[in-house]
Amino acid sequence: MANILVVDDEMGIRELLSEILGDEGHAVTLAENAQQARQARAAGAPDLVLLDIWMPDTDGVTLLKEWQRDGLLTMPVIMMSGHATIDTAVEATRIGALNFLEKPIAMQKLLKAVQAGLTRAQEVVRAPVMAQRPAALPPVEEAAAPTFGAQPAPAAGAHGIAMSRGSGEGQTFNLSFDLPLREARDAFERMYFEHHLGREGGSMTRVAEKTGLERTHLYRKLKQLGVEPGKLAKKNQQA
Repeated sequence: MANILVVDDEMGIRELLSEILGDEGHAVTLAENAQQARQARAAGAPDLVLLDIWMPDTDGVTLLKEWQRDGLLTMPVIMMSGHATIDTAVEATRIGALNFLEKPIAMQKLLKAVQAGLTRAQEVVRAPVMAQRPAALPPVEEAAAPTFGAQPAPAAGAHGIAMSRGSGEGQTFNLSFDLPLREARDAFERMYFEHHLGREGGSMTRVAEKTGLERTHLYRKLKQLGVEPGKLAKKNQQA
């Protein structure tokens, strides 16, 4: 879960973005103008900011310049506008904005931009930690990607966990504790949905009932995780 600040003077836009991002599991803070955005930033840096360009008190580009000048632009910022020119978008990017979304914003573009922004934020946070490691220490091995399918259960320890798919099915998933939190959560959710899709023969209706999600949210979540119900059901049938 990430903390995302949404700054837009249109109440409908704020509510829509809050609903979409909330469905994705993020905590959303809303600001209707630059002053509220300043107060929210003063309370602590969010993981990501969605910032409207045209606002009545101070426009988004000016606010972006303020944060950059004062050393407060420590989080990815995605600019939004339905009337901005290419020059405005280029200027915002030059100042430090990560991306620019044109209104009306398509949901897939929004989610893709948000994911890219959060990935960038994780890279920025990890970089100083890597740089501060003592030279005498051996390099830390990158955590192996979680493996799916029939695997021997790992020994119990502090670096991972083995989860059985279900009694009588003899399939075990391995999940490393060394993964970053977001990657570990995505890996677990992928295993979770693959498990239920396998048990229900790929039926989205039954999986939605089992997981307590509406079908639209379920489809969106599976696409985000890269889980393809059709291929998974076919694979299970062949097995």
